[in-house]
Amino acid sequence: MAALDIRLKKVNKTYREGELLAGVVVVQSKGELQHQGISLLTEGMVNMQLSAKSVGVFEAFYNSLKPIQLLSYTLEVAKPGKLPPGKTEIPFEVPLKPKPGKTLYETYHGVFVNIQYLVRVDMKRSLLNKDLQKQTEFIIEYKSQEEKAKPKLINFTITPETLTNVKEKQNVPKFKVKGHLDSSCLQITKPLTGELTVELCEAAIKSIEIQLVRVETCGCAEGYAKDATEIQNIQIADGDVARNVAIPIYMVFPRLFTCPSLSTNNFKVDFEINIVIVFADDHLVTENFPLKLARF
Repeated sequence: MAALDIRLKKVNKTYREGELLAGVVVVQSKGELQHQGISLLTEGMVNMQLSAKSVGVFEAFYNSLKPIQLLSYTLEVAKPGKLPPGKTEIPFEVPLKPKPGKTLYETYHGVFVNIQYLVRVDMKRSLLNKDLQKQTEFIIEYKSQEEKAKPKLINFTITPETLTNVKEKQNVPKFKVKGHLDSSCLQITKPLTGELTVELCEAAIKSIEIQLVRVETCGCAEGYAKDATEIQNIQIADGDVARNVAIPIYMVFPRLFTCPSLSTNNFKVDFEINIVIVFADDHLVTENFPLKLARF
């Protein structure tokens, strides 16, 4: 039996455009191993798909949903021959350069947009033996931008009158929540912070939550399919909170499920925050704030 593995030099597997992806291909076998060549493929892809509600409506731009190849590099690691018994390590180095006219976007695992980078090793064997294959994901991050975005403080007041997504406002209990988000333009490695205060509320409150939402847009000039999905939900208050007491807002952005805000011809990835107030009768009201994420 033979086993194949890829070990990258960087333990965190995080790289930037222009760097070298370096590591070793590890082959282990009990006896001498005959093979027809070992090759290494490094690939970066943007994969897009339509949500169930958009399928059929946007047939015109199915072609624009084809995978976008950002990076492709093939390397011959070993010519056909024999490997000795035991463990063999074959070093490799691959330059992380995008294809002409392309950019290496940050790794992002979304629902309708997925940006992923993989390195795969293939060992061809004789007809009687099964070919061996192993792949591993590595992470691409942008270089820190020189220019830091200026924080944009958001002050907010939420009352029944300010709600835009409620049809029957007369059924909403009288309430007033004031607060602020320290910035709507955020460093992706730093938390979202702020505070809110319930100044008055006629109904009992069950919960106050902060919801992080990704808004993924796929398409082209013929039309766009835009879908918002929840990434994470954090409860910041439980039960009927005391009035006029400041409640801190604090949320860390999860790695891989968020990336710097991105806008291209074929797809966009944006982020928003929802402040959700759930009343004791399980009715809820939501206030939405767009965010801009960056790496600086």
